[in-house]
Amino acid sequence: MARKDGKPGRLAQIRQTYQMTKSSDPRIGWILLGWFLLPLAIAVVVSLLLNNWWLVPLGFTTGLLIAAIVLGRRAERAAYAQIEGQPGAAAAVLNTLGKGWFVAPAVAVTKNQDIVHRVIGRPGVILVGEGTGSRITNALRSERQREARFVPDVEFHEIVMGREEGQVPIGSIVKTVKKMEKTLTPGQVTEVRRRLEALTNSPLPMPKGPIPKSTRAMRPPRR
Repeated sequence: MARKDGKPGRLAQIRQTYQMTKSSDPRIGWILLGWFLLPLAIAVVVSLLLNNWWLVPLGFTTGLLIAAIVLGRRAERAAYAQIEGQPGAAAAVLNTLGKGWFVAPAVAVTKNQDIVHRVIGRPGVILVGEGTGSRITNALRSERQREARFVPDVEFHEIVMGREEGQVPIGSIVKTVKKMEKTLTPGQVTEVRRRLEALTNSPLPMPKGPIPKSTRAMRPPRR
């Protein structure tokens, strides 16, 4: 049943998630059933041994919870599988990073359709490339050199999405980015974002020099 705002209800969302997952993971129904029945069966056996049936409802709710967790993880994997290999797939995944991360899709696109995306966060600037071999490596290097002129004291990281040696699979990109060491304060992240977004959106000259320790340093003194 749909909600008043027109969005699908909880059960409808679960059904859609299940159908989407089943399209690439046909065994998902049996897998979820197994994870649901396992704690329920354990609860029934223990209840028989103790002659006390209060554990059965607990086993039922535990089974539902485990099945929901498994469905969520399998659905995420299925979603990645559906978009993997499509141009811009990395940007779609990076947009799930959440608060404190700023994603700029396709800051550089080569004639061969190699794409570079930019993420700004407390680890610094992360450039994520989609492409082939040395082409995407060169595109990442060129974009890094271009941007580093305007944020010279900020650490840059480069990631190539893919399944070859040294690359990061699409399902591991978010985890890889979040595990990077934090080197910037939130105020510095805001200033880096301001400078690089201006570089992306405007041909006007950009301010150079070190990033201030706080955005307050950029404000004029009060009179």
